[in-house]
Amino acid sequence: MPWIFDWASYIPYETLVVPINYVNLCFSFLLSGLSLTVILWGKKVFAGNPEAFYLYGFLLALWIFRVVVAAIYPCQPESNVWMSYGQLSGSVLVCLLLLVPFIRVACTRKNQKK
Repeated sequence: MPWIFDWASYIPYETLVVPINYVNLCFSFLLSGLSLTVILWGKKVFAGNPEAFYLYGFLLALWIFRVVVAAIYPCQPESNVWMSYGQLSGSVLVCLLLLVPFIRVACTRKNQKK
């Protein structure tokens, strides 16, 4: 996205372009890697593996943070209103898709400890 809309032209200092792109790419890689790991470890989460459960919880916390950021500091609506709403609604959808199984597994773990 940064290259499609030439966002670097809005940054006042040329020296900030590379660090901003670096942070964006690393965060995208982290989020993609964690998501892929949780997909591959899905059965382990439901089987009660604590490490997989905590990784899943961390990914859920990351997406909750993403929803909060998208709600408080949305994409600039003057560039494309639908992009701003799409970003927020997509983040909420992914967060809910992760939250429902997390609650189910958390309740199961709580009942097993009793």
